[in-house]
Amino acid sequence: MPAPTALQRAPEPLAVEETIHGAPQSAVDDDIILSTNQPTEGAPQDPAQDEQQAPETMDVDNSTSTPLFAPEKASSLAVRVEERKIRVPPHRMTPLKASWPKIYPPLVEHLHLQVRMNLPKKAVELRTSSHTTDPGAIQKGADFIQAFCLGFDLDDAIALLRLDDLYIQSFEVKDVKNLSGEHMSRAVGRIAGKDGKTKFAIENASRTRIVLADQKVHILGGFKQIHVAREAVVSLILGSPPGKVYGNLRVVANRMKERF
Repeated sequence: MPAPTALQRAPEPLAVEETIHGAPQSAVDDDIILSTNQPTEGAPQDPAQDEQQAPETMDVDNSTSTPLFAPEKASSLAVRVEERKIRVPPHRMTPLKASWPKIYPPLVEHLHLQVRMNLPKKAVELRTSSHTTDPGAIQKGADFIQAFCLGFDLDDAIALLRLDDLYIQSFEVKDVKNLSGEHMSRAVGRIAGKDGKTKFAIENASRTRIVLADQKVHILGGFKQIHVAREAVVSLILGSPPGKVYGNLRVVANRMKERF
């Protein structure tokens, strides 16, 4: 016997009738249309059983209905065209014209770039195309042309296209020490040496390439190799005797051989 305070429950046929009349008209219609299991006449219906059957009928209806959105169309990727213009100094225009048959094949065949030498503007123009696969191809091509314009040999500049760990570092003699007149000439002479022997010794010991262009020094090589060559050049600019610099380079070269 239920407790006196318990809620009174209506008989089952009356509860089902109140549930149907109390629900919205759309819910009643959906329930009538979507239900597949029609109860037999005179059989009592359980509200809990109706609630369990409603989601199942909805899932069946959703699986057979048409999608609300059309499938996404396959979009073709747009090719972004990049351009780069490298200014050529006047004194490098003649070597550029003479070496042009050897300059453009690596850019066109290896990097798949479009190259043009603009004589009126004295510049080399690079542009990517649909055949360019390397995203850094235009930067490599610009570094290659820039290295040639700075005065490096063509074979050394081509190494920038084939190796990823090569860089160019440039600085002036005045960045190390403020010199002028004959002092500047002596500093540049100490870097070059007699017949360029000092410069060649630094290049062979540090495995770099050095270009002396008036008061500017350009170094091509790896990160650690550039550091070794720069220290030697800075020591010569500050007045260190070449013999002491040779000794330091010999020690550094032996250490580099041990590492390899």
